[in-house]
Amino acid sequence: MLNQLVVIGRLVRDPELRKTENGRNVTNITLAVPRSFKNSNGEYETDFIDCVLWSAVAESTTEYCHKGDLLGVKGRVQTRKIETEDDKVRQVTEVVAEKVTFLSNSHTKSQENKE
Repeated sequence: MLNQLVVIGRLVRDPELRKTENGRNVTNITLAVPRSFKNSNGEYETDFIDCVLWSAVAESTTEYCHKGDLLGVKGRVQTRKIETEDDKVRQVTEVVAEKVTFLSNSHTKSQENKE
């Protein structure tokens, strides 16, 4: 079995680095990815893909990337359940990044998760 994907899109907001209770660095980003086909109205729609970045990948992406930058993310799809404020359980689907490639800013390089 295989759970691996590559997504290329633009950051919808500046990444913000946080620390978990265990002291690990993490950031959540969202990539805007236009679809390659038109809908019934003749327009291209955009998917918004949530990604989780850990450790060195999170640090360098937060340091070098900003809203609108083009990124490539290689990782795996993960689903998890969260409890909302109104005590409902919701399923979240996200990409856990193994590697992030900076495609459009002045610091074009690639970062891999070295864990």
